[in-house]
Amino acid sequence: MVNITTKSNTLRIAIATATVKVSKPETIRAVEKREVPKGDVFEFARAAGLLGVKKTSDLIPDCHPLPIEYTAITYQIEGLRIIISVEVHTIYKTGVEVEAMHGASITALTMYDMLKPIDKGIEIENIKLLKKSGGKTDFNKEEFSEVKAAVLVCSDTVFEGRGLDSSGKAIISRLEQYGITTTKYEVLPDEIEIIRNKAKQIAADNFQLLIFTGGTGLSPRDVTPDALETLIDRPIPGIMENARRYGQDRMPYAMLSRGIAGFIGETLTISIPGSKAGAEESMDALLPHILHLLKIRKGEKH
Repeated sequence: MVNITTKSNTLRIAIATATVKVSKPETIRAVEKREVPKGDVFEFARAAGLLGVKKTSDLIPDCHPLPIEYTAITYQIEGLRIIISVEVHTIYKTGVEVEAMHGASITALTMYDMLKPIDKGIEIENIKLLKKSGGKTDFNKEEFSEVKAAVLVCSDTVFEGRGLDSSGKAIISRLEQYGITTTKYEVLPDEIEIIRNKAKQIAADNFQLLIFTGGTGLSPRDVTPDALETLIDRPIPGIMENARRYGQDRMPYAMLSRGIAGFIGETLTISIPGSKAGAEESMDALLPHILHLLKIRKGEKH
C-alpha cells in the first residue's frame, strides 16, 4: 500500500456514476412502480451500494481502510437508462474516488441481478469518476511559481563548518514540489541580532515567504523565535500549532518546538525545527495551505 503517513486529514469528496441500460420500456415502468418480482430495485440497490462503498478496502488490495462519513446514492431515469450517482465524503489522508466507483458498480450489478429475470437485454455502461476534491491534488503549482522565497538556516554548527545543512535543503526541496524556487538561501549563527537584521533585510527586499529552520528548541543558543517575535507585526499562532500537532503524532518531542509564524510587513515568516525530520514534517503539515495566505494578503479571493 502507498505510504500516506505524511499526509494530513482534509475533507475529500468523490462522485461516481454508472449506467444501467434496459431493453424495453416495460422494465423501466416495473422499476418505477416497484413491481419487479425480486423487490424494490431502487432500495435494494441503494443498500448494496452503501455496503459496496464501505467494503472497498476489503476487496481492492491497495485501497486503505478509511472512515466513510457520508454516502448518497441517487437515480435518474433517461429513456431506457438508469443513471446511478454515488457521492462519498471522508475527512482523512486519502481520497474516496475508488469507494465511489465501487459503490456505483455494486449498485449497478444489484440492479442487473434483480432485473435480469424480466429483461434479458440489460447492460451496464460507463462506470466513471465524475468529480473528486480535497487533498493536495487540488493545488495549482502555477499559481505560486512567482513566489519570492528565502530559506535561512540558524545553526552555529553549520555556520562554523562543523556540520552540513540538511534541513534547509529539505525545505527547498519541498518548496520545489509546489513550483516555488528559493531565491535566497543562507546559513546564520545563532545570534539574535544577526537573525533579526537578516529578517528585516529580507522583508525590505519584498520577499513573500521567509522560512527559518533551527533555533526553535530550548537550549541556551536556540534564539530564533526570540529574535523574530518583536518583528512579527501580525502573528498567526495557528500555523505552528498545526505543525506541532502534526509532529506530535509522529514524534513525542514535537511539542517542545517554540517555532512562531506571522507577517513581517508583507513577508510571511515561519520558524521551524532544525532537524531534517522536523523540517520535513513541518513543511508537510503546512504546505500547500499556507501559500493561500499570500493570495489573501494581496486581497485576492480564496
